[in-house]
Amino acid sequence: MMAATYEQGKGFAVAAVPEPDIGPDEILVQVRGTAICGTDTKIIRVGSRRLQPGQRIVLGHEFVGMVSAVGASVQGLAVGARVGVAPNFGCGRCEACIRGLANMCADYSAFGIDRDGSHAAFVKIPARAIVQGNVVELPTGVAWAEAALAEPLSCVLNAQRGVNLAAGETVLIYGLGPMGLLHTLLAAATGAARIIAVDPAAHRLDAARAAGATVTLDSSRESVSTRVLAETGGRGVDVAIVAAPVAAIVPEALTLLAPFGRLCLFAGLVKGKSEVTLDANAIHYRNLHVTGTTGGSNADYRAALRLIAARRVDVRPVISHTLPLAQLREAYDLALAGQGLKIVLTGE
Repeated sequence: MMAATYEQGKGFAVAAVPEPDIGPDEILVQVRGTAICGTDTKIIRVGSRRLQPGQRIVLGHEFVGMVSAVGASVQGLAVGARVGVAPNFGCGRCEACIRGLANMCADYSAFGIDRDGSHAAFVKIPARAIVQGNVVELPTGVAWAEAALAEPLSCVLNAQRGVNLAAGETVLIYGLGPMGLLHTLLAAATGAARIIAVDPAAHRLDAARAAGATVTLDSSRESVSTRVLAETGGRGVDVAIVAAPVAAIVPEALTLLAPFGRLCLFAGLVKGKSEVTLDANAIHYRNLHVTGTTGGSNADYRAALRLIAARRVDVRPVISHTLPLAQLREAYDLALAGQGLKIVLTGE
């Protein structure tokens, strides 16, 4: 089968790889929907700390599909089942795993990160992922391409829970790539009274308005601080979410928080350029909270699937391209060029 691969030290290729064999405690999933994530393109550009020199993996961790083979020892899953697969699974023994937070396990593993992922026709699901509840039957009627976005939406759910975004509040979202747009959609579904969305790209500002943003701001043309304070009568925002990997945004976002405001550092920064200076007195005297989140739990993944299936969060505006798996090269060309929004590959 053809796959999008990355080899540590050598780079990206679309190449033939063997179809996986499964053991008695594993299953095989035929990929029916899988999205390209910024993490995939980041691995291609700068490599991965999770890989050894010369190690090659199939990329892709946002996926859904059909169970095509079931090991003799596996219970509760049958050939033909429509499933989504949360990508992170842990050691199963540490405190994070016991709390259901495998994404925070120090010894976690993930599809498309340190083992073969979903940018191919088939993915082998190991026993550890099955017993930890990573494989979830899809709700009736949810489309493959939409269900493939459950994983990124689960990360957004985790982040917005971390800042306790509540109905009636004002939220500021920096960066309107796919993740920033999912933040916009979820904030609107939560009942945020005002959503101020910031990006320098006109097509992304258009997408944010379609997703529910009440104010859109082109950061290349006007001062974010001046506009946000004008929009809020000088008060500032209840929540600021930094969904763009730009260090200079972080201290600015802090200055725009109202008393008791919360700042979410959602986007990781470039290695070696991640140190920022924050005003400790502002945090202290204005009772501000600063938090960061990464990934999502299996519970977040299941909640994201339910929201997508119920159309409480309609992810369709985030999908700019839907291509067959046979066009892996074309899909990655688009992603690496920064064109479009979410690119989803579909299998047959």
